[in-house]
Amino acid sequence: MKDTPAPGKPPALRRAPRPEGAAAPKPGGAAATSRINKRMAELGLCSRREADAWVENGWVKVNGQVAEMGQQVSPTDRIEVDKQAQNQQATQVTILLNKPIGYVSGQAEDGHEPAVVLVQPQNRWREDRAPMRFNGAQLRGLAPSGRLDIDSTGLLVLTQDGRVARQLIGEDSVMEKEYLVRVVYLGTPAADAAPTQLTRIDDDDPISTNVQAVFPAAQLARLRHGLSLDGQALKPARVDWENPEQLRFVLTEGKKRQIRRMCELVGLKVVGLKRVRIGRVMLGQLPVGQWRYLAPHEKF
Repeated sequence: MKDTPAPGKPPALRRAPRPEGAAAPKPGGAAATSRINKRMAELGLCSRREADAWVENGWVKVNGQVAEMGQQVSPTDRIEVDKQAQNQQATQVTILLNKPIGYVSGQAEDGHEPAVVLVQPQNRWREDRAPMRFNGAQLRGLAPSGRLDIDSTGLLVLTQDGRVARQLIGEDSVMEKEYLVRVVYLGTPAADAAPTQLTRIDDDDPISTNVQAVFPAAQLARLRHGLSLDGQALKPARVDWENPEQLRFVLTEGKKRQIRRMCELVGLKVVGLKRVRIGRVMLGQLPVGQWRYLAPHEKF
């Protein structure tokens, strides 16, 4: 018989729901198992790292028993999470930053500061209407979810919430990222030419105005689908002219310096790159070098 909570008192544990579309288990059938942290992430309860911390704290039960680190579970097992974990998760923040050129997304490197150093009270956008107040604890575990290279600007997501990180950069993520990319045209490289190292922009670059008029339609088609990087074919992308010198890219993957390398393969050189959207969240009017909270009503 199940325990009934006292009147007015919420139950201490939350039961994980069956994933949408998942079939009920067949009686007597053997179910494949997976590590408990992986299963909890698949159910959308938390990230794998958070799951490990919750298990270590004794905040997770499997079929009524306190879970063990690395425990194998099946889809039929009942996973419950203690209120303490839910309360901790509710305090986690996600921050949207308009990263300036010259800052790296992650750890400091080659003398360049990480973008997270800009998350200070004085840099919070005055138009931010989110109800949160800044405090130093919000910097603990605040990590970028997706790269934006040192020479690029625009929307960078920093989060403490493993669910957000998994949604944006998990191995099965198909989240759209949208970029405005200013280019110059150097001429179409030979079909068998090996990719060259990115080079400096010089005053004598051939075409820097009305690039759209001279850039071959066949090469635009290759940008959309047909290029490979690091020996792997790239997923289809949406690429269109925003104006005669600027392309709009929409990608669902994020290889290192992907847009710059894609452009180089078709004879273009990127001279400006700004990320303006991730999923349903827009950069909007957020000024360069300033940040705001992801509001409670906003979803990627």
